[in-house]
Formats: sequence, C-alpha cells, structure tokens
Amino acid sequence: MTPANLPIAVFDSGVGGLTVLRALREALPAEDFIYLGDTARLPYGTKSADTVSRYAMQAAAALVERGAKCLVVACNTASSVAIPALAARFAPMPVIGVIEPGAEAAVRASAHHHVAVIATEGTVRGGAYPDAIARLAPQVRVTQRACPLFVSLAEEGWTDGAIAEAIARRYLEAVFEGPGAPDTLLLGCTHFPALLAPIRRVVGPGVVIVDSAATTAAATAARLRSLDLARVGGEGSVRLLATDGPERFARVGSVFAGEPIAAADVELVDL
Repeated sequence: MTPANLPIAVFDSGVGGLTVLRALREALPAEDFIYLGDTARLPYGTKSADTVSRYAMQAAAALVERGAKCLVVACNTASSVAIPALAARFAPMPVIGVIEPGAEAAVRASAHHHVAVIATEGTVRGGAYPDAIARLAPQVRVTQRACPLFVSLAEEGWTDGAIAEAIARRYLEAVFEGPGAPDTLLLGCTHFPALLAPIRRVVGPGVVIVDSAATTAAATAARLRSLDLARVGGEGSVRLLATDGPERFARVGSVFAGEPIAAADVELVDL
C-alpha cells in the first residue's frame, strides 16, 4: 500500500475526540481513519503530565502498529503535554494536535484581544493555550477556566437543560460579565462542543465561540497536501477502537460523532 493510501490515526482519552474525527471526515472524505478512545483510563484531564504522556505514547504506538500515515491527537490534555515526544518518536510521520490550530483560530477571531479558554484541569494547569496564543499574538489577553464537570455532563449525555445551564453559569458568568470581558471563547476540550447550547445562552450572542475540531481538520488537510500524502477520490472508511466498554462507547460516542454507532463496530483493544 502506498503511503497516501494508509489511514489517518486519531486518538483521544474517550469519545470526545469523535468531534475531531467528524470534522476530519468532512474535510477529507476520501481518507480512511482509525480512531482509538482510551476509555479504560479516561479522563486524562485529571492525570499528571507524566502519566498523560505515557498513555498518549501507548495509544499512538497501538495505532501506528496498525498502519498510519499521520497521527492526530484529538485530545487537548494530551496535545498540551505530549506532542514533542510523539513527534520525535514517530518522525517523519506528521503529528498534529489540537492546541496550535485552536489558538490560531482564537487569535483571528478576537477583535478586542481578549480570549477565554475553558478546558480540563490538566490543560489549564499546563498553560498550553496561553503559551500558544502568546507566541502568535503577545498582545492577546487570555483568561482560563477549568470546567471539569462539563466532561461528565457530556459523557452522561446531559448536554442541555436546567442542570447543564446551571453548571455553565457557575463556571462562566463571572468570566463574561462586566466591561473588558472576553470577546472570544475557545473550547479547549473535545467534549465541550456537545454543551454548545447552554454555553451560548450563558456567554451571549456577541461572543465568538471557537471549536478546535474544524481548525484541526483544516490543518491536517493542509499538512497532508503539503507532503503529497492526501488521498484523492473514493469514499473513506472508519475503524473504531476502544480500551473498555464498547457498548458505552457506542452509546455516548453517537452524540459526538453525529451519527449512530453500533457496539459491534467498536473493537476492544488492550494497551
């Protein structure tokens, strides 16, 4: 098989990365994908950087062993701590995370140079988004907020309604009230787009909300074209792997994928 015909490997701690996979499939409909959700060890956001790096390396190795031309790290926490190590380990294979594309999109969107980033505790603690934004535009102010309960809400399918909105208000109202509030909100976790409706009601219509999934897909497409690795023509396929609970992966993952997933189509693997 020629390199261009190999699949694109994608991994996340669970099912949230299926939002990135969905965007990738829309941007690259001819490509084959293999997706791994490390559901046995989620969430990554509460783990130490060393532990997340180790888990990311194991997940990536399992995918690369199955054949891949590109690795997309569809997890903000793993992207924030493991990209350099992954890039070194699997060179010259392109390794693309969600941090840099998301930061670039937020900088472009912010008219008043104030961006709010909501993410897991691990991503906020690591400071990857402020660092990436500072490299691109030092004049942009960044306000971060860890929103760990959003992950649990998304995993349970409680993506709208009174409970979701109450938690969104608890996390976000203080950030977006008063003069000088951020004009752009960057969703720094792949689970968070599932809660877009209550988040939008809390922050109001004037705030630009940036989801790194679409920008990551665009960055991946551009990188493959530049390396002459893009597949042209035909209709791509998807292979789904999980480290635990195929039934739950299918049930919850269907929300993020935007289409039904059958448990029988999720392969259980051991890392």
